[in-house]
Amino acid sequence: MSKPKVLVTRADIPQKAFTMLEEKCEVDVWKMPSPIPREELLKRIPGKDALYCLLTEKIDKEVGFTPGVLTDATAELTVTLLLATTRRLFEAHGELLNGGWAKCAWSPLWMTGQGLKGSTVGIFGLGRIGQGVVQRLQGFSVHKFIYSGRNPRKEGEELGAEFVSFDELLRQSDFLLVTCALNKETQGIFDEAAFAKMKNTAVIVNTSRGGVINQEALVKALKTNQIRAAGLDVMTPEPLPPNHELTTLPNCTLIPHIGSAETSTREDMATLTAANIIAGLEGKPLPARLC
Repeated sequence: MSKPKVLVTRADIPQKAFTMLEEKCEVDVWKMPSPIPREELLKRIPGKDALYCLLTEKIDKEVGFTPGVLTDATAELTVTLLLATTRRLFEAHGELLNGGWAKCAWSPLWMTGQGLKGSTVGIFGLGRIGQGVVQRLQGFSVHKFIYSGRNPRKEGEELGAEFVSFDELLRQSDFLLVTCALNKETQGIFDEAAFAKMKNTAVIVNTSRGGVINQEALVKALKTNQIRAAGLDVMTPEPLPPNHELTTLPNCTLIPHIGSAETSTREDMATLTAANIIAGLEGKPLPARLC
């Protein structure tokens, strides 16, 4: 009996996933070190029983789903980006390289940042990742956690976080962490009006999707000191052009969408996707269902 056929759109997925698929399936792999072109995807997919794809491919109807796998890695990265932004780590590193350290004469206020102690931390979107962020910040002597979203969540109460309106989230937060989904309601929700309601000492960190923030409004807010700083793991477009205006702002910390870039996390994502494919081909319940 012939094996089912699977198209894998990248050759650099973790080997564990390949091994799982090759034991059960006939695997066709796009072997170039770049995303598969749309025309090549359309040419190869006829006759295949399953597709292993990544976010670089546009899939019109069905996609792989790996819930929960990203939670720890992305929550950790969110806290890392928050600390790097508030304590100006990238900016300070640049000063070390460009000679600024030698010129500062140990000025008392040189490279000073903001600490979390006694602050109000706001979370926009208290899902798995938002909850993970609050858990990880519990030891930083934060004064109060607040969050906003569609509805109050029992997990928020369990974490000691207070549900507030979006406007109150903007007004109260010293540090505002964006961990929501991108949808019609959240698209561009952080616009010029939103930034105008924030404290001029506030820091915003986004590890959700770039489209949640209106980048033109963010650039203006950062340049005019409407807010103090921003840390972005996600932006629009991606990859962000190296000459984009955001890259020129000293109070904007940018990293290239690496929220899930942790070795065991990527392996778990790959093996769960492979397990979904194998279960689906064998007519068994999928380990992770989208619907």
